[in-house]
Amino acid sequence: MTDSQKPTAAALAELFRLSPMPLEGGLFRRTWSGAPQDDGRAAGSAIMVLLSAEDDTFSAMHRLPGDEVWHHYLGAPVELVLLHPDGDAGIAVLGPDVLNGQQVQLVIPAGTWMGGSVAPGGDWSLFGCTMAPGFVAADYEGGEADDLCARYPRLADRIRALCRPGQPLRHPADASPDLVVDGPEG
Repeated sequence: MTDSQKPTAAALAELFRLSPMPLEGGLFRRTWSGAPQDDGRAAGSAIMVLLSAEDDTFSAMHRLPGDEVWHHYLGAPVELVLLHPDGDAGIAVLGPDVLNGQQVQLVIPAGTWMGGSVAPGGDWSLFGCTMAPGFVAADYEGGEADDLCARYPRLADRIRALCRPGQPLRHPADASPDLVVDGPEG
């Protein structure tokens, strides 16, 4: 694909009908929601996400109560800050260059603080996230910069860059359990 054929973030957002993702950031659309389980929660869920360096969109620091699988689709790599419950911390790169350490698929364990942005020099990244059981709005817990920086000082600058001061850390109690549900053709 040449640069003249490469889609823009705006064209991808329109093509995939992406909308702003509350609290976390970026543009997204839920593309799959599995059958409801006995507790009413979907067996699984998948979303498509677009981050854009031009629009300064990023995935804010957050954690989830279940494992989440990230999948790289198109565009620049995503640098993910991962802060593990045992105190370990690091950067993982979700991207297409697997021969140089990037990963096209990455499992982020339950309880791990995560946040990400388009890697330096990139313009946008399109990726997906899958969870089982499916995501509900109450799962999301946003990160508070001062607390995370105190616990993981080595990555303080990156953590601060991926937090949104003054932004709520939880979805409202009356938020739709799915935020957005829209099938691939919907």
